[in-house]
Amino acid sequence: VRPPISRPFADTNQGKTMLKNTIALVAFIAGLAGVAAAEQGDWLVRLRGVIVAPTENTSDVLPGFPGGQVGVENAFVPELDFTYFFTRNIAAELILATSPHDLVGEGTLAGLGEVADVMVLPPTLTLQYHFNPGGKLRPYAGVGVNWSIFYSEDASSALVGALGPTSVNVDDSVGFAYQVGFDLALSERWFLNADVKYIQIDTTATLNTGGANNTVDVDLDPIVAGIGVGFRF
Repeated sequence: VRPPISRPFADTNQGKTMLKNTIALVAFIAGLAGVAAAEQGDWLVRLRGVIVAPTENTSDVLPGFPGGQVGVENAFVPELDFTYFFTRNIAAELILATSPHDLVGEGTLAGLGEVADVMVLPPTLTLQYHFNPGGKLRPYAGVGVNWSIFYSEDASSALVGALGPTSVNVDDSVGFAYQVGFDLALSERWFLNADVKYIQIDTTATLNTGGANNTVDVDLDPIVAGIGVGFRF
């Protein structure tokens, strides 16, 4: 009869380690089991806080102010969006927000400071591809179209003081929009979101002073970056 085979303490420790790893893996899988992926027909709603940061390029204010341009200040606003899934991977997102922007003089107009303020409503519709719909971290990319509607344009007191009573009009704009972002699942329904968009907004602002018009072409092209929370239903 062969004597029993002795097992070194190292084997025992290795077995304990394997058991611990197995338990950890089971717990991890159990945690993921409560995180459901978006399916065809699902809706997501997100609320983000965003910064709208124009990367503007402007012409001179002509014909009256050669060498004078305008800059557009950043804005911090809430943003609401709705996403509908056509398949597990393909979805459409409608982005709704409105942001106030100050227009400031540059070049030969720098001494005026703020020259006008304007509100912009930029509804944006993108078609997205979601790369990892079954995971906790779900990156996506999208491309679409933006329609920017400008309203509540007002000349500043500094501009009125320099030129006299002046009205401001900013043309609406249609352009492309691009986005990347990700959702991080917190539960079956709730998730965190981070998103960055580049939106093409090219417009013309007209200053009318006593029937005399000065115009400036402005390529706003803002980067819109935000973080927020979302819910799937």
